[in-house]
Amino acid sequence: MTHLPKPDICQPTGSAELAMLDVYMPMMKSSAIISAGRLGLFEALAGGPLSTEDLAEKIASSQRGTATLADFLVTVGYLQKQGDLFANTASTQRWFTRAGQVDYTPGLLWTHEAWSMMGGLAESVRSGGPQKLLWDAMVDQPHLGQLFSSYMGAFAADLGPDLLQHVPVLPSYQRLLDLGGSHGLHSIRFCQRYAQLSAVIVDMPSALSETGDEIEREQLSDRIRLSPGTLQEHDWGCDNDLVFYLSVAHNHTAEENRLAIQQIGESLKPGGLLVIHEYIAETPLDALNAAFRLTLLIETGTQTHSYADYCNWLNAAGFDSIERIDLNPHEKGSLILARR
Repeated sequence: MTHLPKPDICQPTGSAELAMLDVYMPMMKSSAIISAGRLGLFEALAGGPLSTEDLAEKIASSQRGTATLADFLVTVGYLQKQGDLFANTASTQRWFTRAGQVDYTPGLLWTHEAWSMMGGLAESVRSGGPQKLLWDAMVDQPHLGQLFSSYMGAFAADLGPDLLQHVPVLPSYQRLLDLGGSHGLHSIRFCQRYAQLSAVIVDMPSALSETGDEIEREQLSDRIRLSPGTLQEHDWGCDNDLVFYLSVAHNHTAEENRLAIQQIGESLKPGGLLVIHEYIAETPLDALNAAFRLTLLIETGTQTHSYADYCNWLNAAGFDSIERIDLNPHEKGSLILARR
C-alpha cells in the first residue's frame, strides 16, 4: 500500500532548495484537492478502492486525467494506492465524503469560487481593504451565498458537539436568538436537544435561501423562525434567554461588535447567556490566524480580535460573568460564555 503522510500546511515554509517550490507546490496541492471535490472523486471512492478505469467512469472523466490527478493525490497523502486500485485515506474518508464524520466538500466548492478573489490580494494590501465586499459579491452572484452557507454548515456540523457540550441551557430558557445563523444547524440541534426552546435566526436573505427547507425537513417549522436582514438594522426584541454570536465577530469592525454586544445585552432577560465563537487573536499571531486575517482583508476588510477586546465590550454592556473555553483542536477556535 502506497501512502504518504500529509504535511502540516500551517507550519512555516521556506526551506525548499528551489524557492519557487514554496509557491508551485501549495498551488498544485490546493488545485488538486479542490478539483477532486468538484469532480466527486473522494465521494466516488467512499465505497471502497477502484481501478483507474472504474474511477474515471464514476467521475465522468478521462482515464489519463483521472490517473494523473489520483497519482498526485497519493503523493500529498489524500489517496493511497493498493496495487492498481486507488482508495481514500482514513482522513480523506472522514472529512471529504458523506460516509465520514463531517463532509467538508462544500468548503472545497466554496474555495473554488473564492480562489479568484485572492488574485486581488496585492490590491487589497495597497488600499487596506477589499476591492469588493464579499456580501456585495453575494448579492450580485446569489449562488455564492448558498455555497458559503453550505460551507459554514459543514463547519457547524463539526462545531456542534462542542457547543452542546459546553453551553449550559437552563430549564427556564425558552427563546434562542441565533445571529448570523445562516444554515440553521445550531438552532436545529439545540431545539432538538431542549424541547422548551424556540429560535429566531437572523441573517442576510442570500444566506437563508435553503435554511427554511432544512428546518421543515427536521419538522421544526413551528419552533424556528427565519428573520432575514443585516445585524445592524435588526430589532432583536428584549425577551431572549440565549443568544448565539457564532463566527460573526470577525466579519465586523470593533465598533460594530461593541454596539452589537451592547444590543445583545439589552435583548437578554436577567440571567440570560451570550455565546460567542471566534478565532481569538493572540500575540504573536499563529500562522492560521495570520492567514485568516489576510482572507478577511480581501473579503470583508475586518479582522480577528483579542480576548481583551471581547472582555471590554462585554463589561461595557453589563455582562458580569465571562468564561473562555479554548476548543480542541486549536483550529476549532474558542468559545466565550457571558451572563448578564
